[in-house]
Order: sequence, then C-alpha cells, then structure tokens
Amino acid sequence: MGTSAAEGDSPAEGRRIGVFGGTFDPVHNGHLRIALDAREILGLDEVRLIPLAHAVHRDQPETPAAVRLQMLQAAVDGRTDLICDDREMRRKGPSYTVDTLKSLRWDLPTSSLCLLLGDDAFNGFIDWRDPLGILEIANIAVLQRPGKLLPKNPELIKLLERHKVNRLDPARSGQIRFCPVTQLDIASSDIRQRLAAGRSADYLLPAAVLDLIERHQLYR
Repeated sequence: MGTSAAEGDSPAEGRRIGVFGGTFDPVHNGHLRIALDAREILGLDEVRLIPLAHAVHRDQPETPAAVRLQMLQAAVDGRTDLICDDREMRRKGPSYTVDTLKSLRWDLPTSSLCLLLGDDAFNGFIDWRDPLGILEIANIAVLQRPGKLLPKNPELIKLLERHKVNRLDPARSGQIRFCPVTQLDIASSDIRQRLAAGRSADYLLPAAVLDLIERHQLYR
C-alpha cells in the first residue's frame, strides 16, 4: 500500500529531495499540507516523509513503528511527490537526523537534499547530534507561519549569519532558508486525545488513515 522508498532506489538520482521526519503518530493533514507547500515553494521534485523509530528529542511514539508506517503509506498512496521512506525504522538505535542524511547521501549521491524543519525543531537544532555535519550534507528549510520572527538563540543567530540565504542553490549544501507555509492548527496529540474521548477526528487526517485507526482500535 502507498508509495514507499527503500535504500538503493535510483529514480531520485539527480533530483531535489525534501526530507521531512517525525513520529507521525498519527500523520495528519497539517503534516501533508506543509510538505506540499515546501515542495512547491522550494521547487522540490519530491518530499520523503521519514517516520522515526526511536525518538531522541521528544517522547517515544505511542504506536508501534509498523502501524505508524502503514498509516503514512496510506496517507500518500497514489502520489509520486510525497514518498514514504522507512529507512529509520530499518536502522537499529536512536533516530539521529545526521545518520539519516548520510544514508540518503550514500543511496542518492547526485541528489540535492533539503531538510524540512518546523520552527520548534529548528530552535533546538544547535543541540542536535552534529548540526554542522548536517549542514555539510544538506540544506535546511525552516517551515514557519508567515510573519514569524527569527530565533533569538545567540548560537542560532551566529549560525544564520553564516548560512542564511533567501534562495537555495541546489548545487550547494549548508544553506538555511526560511519558508512561509500554510500551517494548519492540527496536532497529533490533539487527535489522540479526541479519539480517546470518543470524539470525531474527521477532516483532520486522511480518511484512509482514519480507517486504519479504526481497524487497529488505536488511541482508545
């Protein structure tokens, strides 16, 4: 079910690829909308949605990895621009972004990689494992609401002084661009709470994902 990518896929060679990770517990329309906005605004050929297996900077997912993957596959079924990539789930140990990007670079050596991050994630970027190593491999697009202020963290400000650009050059890595996107006010935690209380989550996430939630009796 769904469009997925595995190690060694060749069709993406020489393409511009967005990398969008998360727990996706469950994936919802907010995730999908900003992925589409980023693809269009940044001129990406595809966005790879990569569900993490073992969280490092957040709570561990409630739902088993295989089920979260199944929901994500259902959400992008039939699309060629949004790709479900399970590489983090096939790799043992914590899901560090730098390792994921190294894996993508190994598989797709001629492709341009752009890491898609929300505001909150980027605000903690300095504390990630090997942030400069990440910038050696990929560019970063910070997905934010229009009019959102720049970060105030002094270390991030210094990083932006060196790496911030107004337009990404796919021939280079190490660039950071702020990208205004449509951010729907939807949260996976809110969806889980609604379902636990017996309320409807219709129109917050794809119908195919809701069908899987019902089938597996998730978040009850």
